[in-house]
Amino acid sequence: MESIPQDTLFEFNPDTLVYLRKQYDLDKPGRIEEAIDILEDWIKKQNHFTVKSFPRDYLERTIIISKGSVERAKTKLDKLCTSRTVLPHFYEEIDLKNPDLLEDMYGCFLPKLTKDHYRVYIFKCNAKTLKAGLINYYRYFFMQCEYVQAHDYCNGIIAVADYTEANMLEVLKWFNAVDVRESIMLLREGYGMRIKGIHLLSGSKALDAMVAIFKQVLSAKVAGRLYTHKSIDDVATIIDKDIIPVEYGGKEKPLIELHKKNLEVLSSDSFTAHLREIKKAKTDENLRLSATEADQYLGMPGSFRTLSVD
Repeated sequence: MESIPQDTLFEFNPDTLVYLRKQYDLDKPGRIEEAIDILEDWIKKQNHFTVKSFPRDYLERTIIISKGSVERAKTKLDKLCTSRTVLPHFYEEIDLKNPDLLEDMYGCFLPKLTKDHYRVYIFKCNAKTLKAGLINYYRYFFMQCEYVQAHDYCNGIIAVADYTEANMLEVLKWFNAVDVRESIMLLREGYGMRIKGIHLLSGSKALDAMVAIFKQVLSAKVAGRLYTHKSIDDVATIIDKDIIPVEYGGKEKPLIELHKKNLEVLSSDSFTAHLREIKKAKTDENLRLSATEADQYLGMPGSFRTLSVD
């Protein structure tokens, strides 16, 4: 890939491709192609992989998000394929055209990158009651992660969760350590997204309980990147105004407009076909070379729950 293809949802800085390749010593002629060749050859030898062929630009993004390390890329790809086998509840297909599905919560990765090439994600929850809990949003979020894996080129993510208009006590009823641990593990170890910061917005004292849940599952390193804010006005002090939506003091379109565009793209025939195809990339644990390897990747066969998130 000599340049980043133009994308429907994402924009890139003029130097994003060069910067990230140079940062990981992949800017020399032929170096990235060599790395992809090595990863492709390794994939073909994995007996437990149900799919042994991936688009080369998909593999390049896997290598970049793995800090340029082919060995890390192997591990992340294995964990992602394994997660589709052992965490199927996050991958159930949902109807994004159903207007009631995400009625009280929405969010998306923002179009523009920060100056240091991080992608910002903003989640907005207005819920006073949650009839179906949070599971459909987890599913929607990982659909977005699949889009990122297939189309984005970035250094990592900055996450903002806005609960300023939500009933925090109702949210906490459905916010549990198991789901948070599994989803962050999948985000970090499967999709390989490096978390620069997690910003939680709410004036409610119940936010302390949410922070406590996060700290149960985050390593000290990532927990040190967890911040709380009482007002949405704080967002404009931590992220460039050119990037964030107008309601947060920025110059970007309103979050709900960006969210609706995401729904349109993610529910399109082309992306639905891609999603169904990539979901076939799982593992057959009976064919993995040894139980020790499964333990190495997931803490226990079939579970993410014993791993620390770093």
